[in-house]
Amino acid sequence: MDKPRGRSILIGGGLSVFLLWTVFPLYWMAATSITPETELFVWPLRYFPSTPILEHYADVLLRTHIPRYFANSLTVSLSAAAATLAVAIPGGYALARYRFGGRKPTVLAFLATQMTPMVVLIVPLFIVFRTLNLIDTSYSLIIVYTVLNVPFCSMMMQGFFAGIPSELEEAAQVDGGTRLDAILRVAVPLARSGLIATFLFAFIGAWNELLFAIMFLNSDETFTLPVGLYTFISKYDVHWGRMMAGATIALAPALAVFGVVQRYMVSGLVSGAVKG
Repeated sequence: MDKPRGRSILIGGGLSVFLLWTVFPLYWMAATSITPETELFVWPLRYFPSTPILEHYADVLLRTHIPRYFANSLTVSLSAAAATLAVAIPGGYALARYRFGGRKPTVLAFLATQMTPMVVLIVPLFIVFRTLNLIDTSYSLIIVYTVLNVPFCSMMMQGFFAGIPSELEEAAQVDGGTRLDAILRVAVPLARSGLIATFLFAFIGAWNELLFAIMFLNSDETFTLPVGLYTFISKYDVHWGRMMAGATIALAPALAVFGVVQRYMVSGLVSGAVKG
């Protein structure tokens, strides 16, 4: 066996194992969501239910507050992602185009925020939000998710803007436009794939977050979807069927959005990584 062929087989085998490791939990979640309760703990294991049912989905959609939690998560995630992008665009542009004093410490500070355990922020943030009467409101989560996402998203946008020739903006200014016109009409449109990648990064992070949501929210009216799924764990039992049905519903928007814009997201991430 020649070396290139052996290397290809090795790489293919490794990727197959990684794919199985990644996809099988998703399959098991979906299969559990249509499995009757009586078959969940049978031995030997059944990898597909003998009689698929939709009862768990009916329970989740009609007899729980999951639809409300879904709407809350959508509101919080979209708001946080939009706010993050609004700050990350000028932040990333400044890092890419200007050489100002303290630029390197700023980037290092951004990196440091990504290495800080989020749990250490819970108590001080709780005190601040309680003082501002923001506990048990969506605003507390929107603020937290925005602040936590801005540093990394700004560095993402820096890579995208750095890949755009500055001569294009200079040409726009020569034609009579201001610096702001050059940014909004040249740089931002050319960084479209980066904008989509950054928006989705912030959206999915907010959509899946549980720690802050479970600490700052305490009523059915404000619970997000991850907190709502957590309520299926009771003191004496875990409603696995309903939990997996809810998790499948929670996963659907992220998969749908990624499926539609994956071309822009992948190209944007690669562009930012190479040119940043």
